[in-house]
Parts: sequence; C-alpha cells; structure tokens
Amino acid sequence: MSQGNFRNTLAVAGASACLLLGAAMSVHADGQVVKVTPLGSHDGEFCSRDRALVLEDPNGTRILYDAGRTVAGPDDPRLGRIDVILVSHMHGDHVGDQRISETNQGSCASPDTGVSTLPQSNTVDIAVKTNAKIVTGSEMPAFFAAKLKAAGGDPENSVLVRFGGEREVGGVAVTTVPAVHSNGVAPSFLTGPLAEHLKAAGVGASVGPPTGYVVTFSNGLVVYLSGDTGITAEQKLVVNEHYGADLVVMNIGDTFTTGPKEAAYVVNDLVRPKAVIASHANEAATENGAVQEGTRTEQFVGLASMPVHIPLSGKTMSFDSKARCTEGC
Repeated sequence: MSQGNFRNTLAVAGASACLLLGAAMSVHADGQVVKVTPLGSHDGEFCSRDRALVLEDPNGTRILYDAGRTVAGPDDPRLGRIDVILVSHMHGDHVGDQRISETNQGSCASPDTGVSTLPQSNTVDIAVKTNAKIVTGSEMPAFFAAKLKAAGGDPENSVLVRFGGEREVGGVAVTTVPAVHSNGVAPSFLTGPLAEHLKAAGVGASVGPPTGYVVTFSNGLVVYLSGDTGITAEQKLVVNEHYGADLVVMNIGDTFTTGPKEAAYVVNDLVRPKAVIASHANEAATENGAVQEGTRTEQFVGLASMPVHIPLSGKTMSFDSKARCTEGC
C-alpha cells in the first residue's frame, strides 16, 4: 500500500470512528431522561391550586418549581431531596402563603390549604429544611436571603440570575426570562411598622418584575417555565429563537395569566415547542385522572398543535432530550 493510500485509509477509519462515537453519544443522551413530577393537592388529579413541579435531571439534581400551596411543607413525603427551588414571583399561590396539611383534603376545586406559612412562606420553610438554593431574578434574592436568615437558614443559599445571565447549579443551567404580570410582596409576608403602613395603604412592596425560567438539563433538554405571564415578544425572540425550548410548562388559567386561547397562540406561534405541560388552570381540570369536558384545560388541549401533557399529581412523566415523553404520559 502506498503512503498516500495508507493515509486515506487512516482518515476514513478515523471519520468512521467519530461517526460511531457520535451515534453512541446520541443514543446515550436520548437514553437519559428528565423526570417531571407534579405535587398537587389531590393524588392523580390536576386541581385548581396546583402549581408545584419537581424536575429531576438525569444526574440526580432535583428542582422544585413554584412550591405554592400544594406542597405539605418541608416534611411532605413526596418532596424527597431538593437541591434547587425556583420561584417565578411572590404571589401567595406560588411562593406559598399557606399550604395543605396533607393531600386529598377538601375538594379538587377548593382544596384545604388552611396551614399558614406566614411570614416566612412555604418556599422558605422547604429551603431551610432541605438546604436548597433558591434561584430567582429581579430583586427577589435579597428578600429571600433575609427570610432564610430569619428562619435559621443560610442567606447565601439565595442566588441571583437576572435576564440574559445564566447560573449553573448541580449541572443544570438556569436563566430567567421576562414575564408580564405583577410581583408585589403582600404585607402579610413582612413584619414591623413597614408591614402595617403598607397594609393600611393597600399596597405591597416591590421586588422587581416577575420572571419565567429557561432550564437546560444535562441531557440537552431545554424547558421553558412560563410563570404567570401574558403574551410577550420574548417568547419568540428569546425563548424560541435564542434558547430553543422544546418543552414548555404553560399557564392557562385566564384573567390573571394567559387563558387557553392565548396560551395556545404562545405555544403554536411563538415558542413552538415539541411538547407542553399545562399548568395553573385554576379549575378542577380532571376527574379520576381524565380531563373534564368544558374546562379551560380541555380547550387548550384542543387548540395546541403539539402534544399537551396533563400534570396529574404524583404521577411522574419522563422526557428525553427532544421532549418526547418516554413514560408516564
């Protein structure tokens, strides 16, 4: 064999090896899944106050998103280990001004969330017990740092990530994206004269604009967590065109956030993901695990042009790097 042919043979062999390695890595990545477990008020249902999700990276990092009122505090047996907590904004149904004592209390339409968590919040209680990092944007980190310190936790566990920045926690990349909503801290979360003055004036304290999140997992799956938002230009320019989100957790509750028609426009025309998880429906969306007729959830499912997965409390869904549901949907 001539020296030239020998070199060509080596080049072809090297290219083939690279292709095989790339294919093996692709198969390996696709074999790694992100697990999403809703923590709602009633087992196996999607109910009116359900917000909380636990997202678990293939490497084991566990993220709690908007704990709200349907996590039964830091001792909720469904929580397991929590490494990161994301809070989209400071409204009580997301940060948790009250909570359930256990699942299946009250009705799906009106769950019993009679355990007060004020003035700390369900989020802070969980963070202190689990030693999780609270990752937020705007001016929320300073607020949470003070709350952690007051509750005996580590204020350094309140971590900032603002729009356009990125924070890696446990091998998972997190950034905030704009949301159109309000984000006042109710006086009931505060103590002292300031709380009394704000309450008397009928206003809350500002902690900057609310946020959504884009989370990039170690298997390559990019997830957009919308928070409470209306329609924004950033959903196309940032979430779709820059980050390329393939899985969206989309609020559909109407009045306070996007309704089912608006939410369908967001996912169909702006973000254009491969799959969606419905969220924040503000209704008893299911009965015996099936979507009820005439609900906002049913309307959204019918309008969306991609698969819509219903977050049934306690039922884990698994997604590969391309947002294909491999189990639990």
